[in-house]
Parts: sequence; C-alpha cells; structure tokens
Amino acid sequence: MKWIRIAAVVLGFLMPVAARAQPAFSLQTGDRVVFYGDSITDQRLYTVYVETYVVTRFPQLAASFTHSGWGGDRVSGGGGGTIEVRLERDVFPYQPTVMTIMLGMNDGAYRAFDDEIFARFTQGYQHIIESVQKADPQVRFTLIEPSPFDDITRAPNFEGGYNAVLIRYGEWVKDYAQKIGATVADLNTPVVEVLKKANAIDPKLAQRIVPDRVHPGPEGHLIMAEAILKAWNAPALVAEVEINAKKKRVVKAANTEVKDLKRSSGVLTWNQTDRALPMPYDPANPLTALVMRCSDFVQALDQEPLRVTGLKGERYELKIDDETIGTFTTAQLAEGVNLAGLATPMMKQAMEVETLTEKHNTVHYGRWRMIQVPLAGITAPSLQRTLDDLNTLDGELVEEQRSAALPKTRKYELLPQPAAEH
Repeated sequence: MKWIRIAAVVLGFLMPVAARAQPAFSLQTGDRVVFYGDSITDQRLYTVYVETYVVTRFPQLAASFTHSGWGGDRVSGGGGGTIEVRLERDVFPYQPTVMTIMLGMNDGAYRAFDDEIFARFTQGYQHIIESVQKADPQVRFTLIEPSPFDDITRAPNFEGGYNAVLIRYGEWVKDYAQKIGATVADLNTPVVEVLKKANAIDPKLAQRIVPDRVHPGPEGHLIMAEAILKAWNAPALVAEVEINAKKKRVVKAANTEVKDLKRSSGVLTWNQTDRALPMPYDPANPLTALVMRCSDFVQALDQEPLRVTGLKGERYELKIDDETIGTFTTAQLAEGVNLAGLATPMMKQAMEVETLTEKHNTVHYGRWRMIQVPLAGITAPSLQRTLDDLNTLDGELVEEQRSAALPKTRKYELLPQPAAEH
C-alpha cells in the first residue's frame, strides 16, 4: 500500500485507550492455520490481513498460515474437486492445528431460502467437520458466518434479499459452532453495519465496499479480518507510552521499553523499542477513510498511544528516527496521540511485513493452482523438484517476513515550536 500522509484529526487518531481486561489471544506458538473457503477466501485479502496482524502484533509467535480458498466452492467442493479431493489435497497435508471455514455464499444458490438447499448445506458442512476431526481430533475450528451479499447499497434482487438467506445460514453456523465447541466469527453483521453507515454518508463510494455485491474490496476485507481477530481475542494495543516531561519520568510503558529519557533546552528525547507493530493500511485512500469512519477498527485493533504531560509552550514537533511525524499541541499530547495509522517508521516496517506476506502467499498460490493441480498425474522428476523448490522459496519468504517484524529501537524527539500566529 502506498502511504500518503493524512491529517490525524480526520481519522480520530487523537484518542485515549480504555483499560480493560484482555483474554489470551487464541493462537499459540507454532500453530498451523489453514484458511478454507470459496472465492471470498480465494481473494487472499482478509486472510493476508489476519496473517499480517498476527506476525506484526506477535512477532515471536511463529505461527504458519496456508490459504486454501477456491472460487465457486460449496460444502460439496467445486472447480477444485469434490470435498474429499479438496480436503485430502488442500488441507490435510498442512496438518492444521487451526482451521477456519467460510462457506455459504454459493451454497444458498443466490435465490430465496429453500429448505432442501439449506439441508444440503448443513449436511455437507457437518461432513467437512467430521472428516477433519477424523483426520485429527485436536484441530481447533473457527467457523465463519458468511460475509454479506450487498442488499444495502443496491435494491434486493427479490423480496427479503439474498443477504437474509445468508444470515439464516450464518445462524446455523453459529449454533453448530456452539454445539461442537468451536470459535465462531460473524463476517456478516459488521460489514452490513459499515455498508449502512457508509451508504448514508456517500452512497456512490459505499458501493465500492462490495463492488459486485459478493466479493468485498480490500476495505471490506479489513472489516472481515477484524471480525476474525476479535473472535480470537486480538488485543487492540500495539504499545502505550506516557511520559511526564517536567519530572523527566516514564509514567507508563506497555508492550514497549523506553530508555535514555532526556530533556535539554526544551527538547525531549528518548529511545523506544516496541514489541509489536501497528496494522498497515492506507487511511489516505478515500474508501479506506470512509470504512474506518464507519467502523471501530482503529479503536478495536490499532491503538498506539503516546501521552506526554508537563510540557511548556503550545506546540511540539514529533520526530521518530529523524522523520517528522507531525506537529501537535501540548493539549493533544497530554490527551494522547494514537501513532497507529500515522506515517511512522513503525508503520513503514509493518508495510514491509505485509508485502512479504503477500509475496509468500503468491508463491504458494502459484505452486498450488498453476503447477500442482493442473499438472497432477505428470511423472516427470523435475515436477516434484519444482514443487519442492517452491516450498523452499515460500519458507524463505516466511523467514524474511518474520525477521522484518522483529522489534527495532527508535529514536524519539519532541521539539518545541513557535507559537501559532493568530
């Protein structure tokens, strides 16, 4: 994503973080996650965002992620083969400890609710779960209530609309998840809420959130990723620092380490090593800005507050690693400035991680969809060597991704600025 600076006040980056008890994050060290689903998973957007969040927020976790969505899939399978073929080829070899399942969009047949069609869905869904459990009873499932068909920014195609059908499918998924002790993530409700709010503000722009009414664009996928991460008890906090400049004292340092705090000639400096990175996205994009405005994404997942009290004067320039981040009033700094979403070196580092996430998934996709599947049955020895080499490349990119997410020490400076002219 290309970064363009945007005024912090537009997106509400000046906000406090409410203290609250935080349950443990669901993923564990060494977990192997397989994302399974239809074309919406095949877009490799919400899945890349989830993976990027985990790698940047928990750089030591060393979880692995495999993206196994196939366009057009139903619970019975589809263009990639029957469900038995799909599971045997696209799930079991990766030995998942965590499997997410997102199906239903195609299963409902894009028509009014039909009991017979629904019965095929529920039976097929249970068959998937039972097949995976038979292969490994220890797999932890995250069952996903299907994302919406956009009946908000366009008129429904029939009375009640197709999304009402998907909601009924999602209700069954939720009940079934509770029955088998699985985690459930609702990817329908939060996207619909964003669509409603965005449509009230800018109807034309709102239509781009789910451009073809089925497949969300990147901004819609951010909200879907948020829903999964919330279901996994993802923390909002990146890092939090509070400094009393008058007393030259670090009042608070959460998920970070602050050293060498000094004040000289009104300039406050310190070194800071955060244990996590902010979530990378481009709030300068008008559609992203609209989605952020209409959601709780920043508050729920992307909090990196810096508070500095005891400052004299009216305004201060904040520099990190000699880069100007912005100029803030003394009152804003005392209230707290959320650095997440600003053009900081930490944001740029997170974007590098996301780029590597996309690259390693591109390698996996090419290996799987362009070589392994279409050339199945070929006995040429070079085929297996090629597949093995691509596996190695994928692994090397993952190592680069994890390395890129490791903490770095940053130099902070707060420099007093002349009083604003009135």
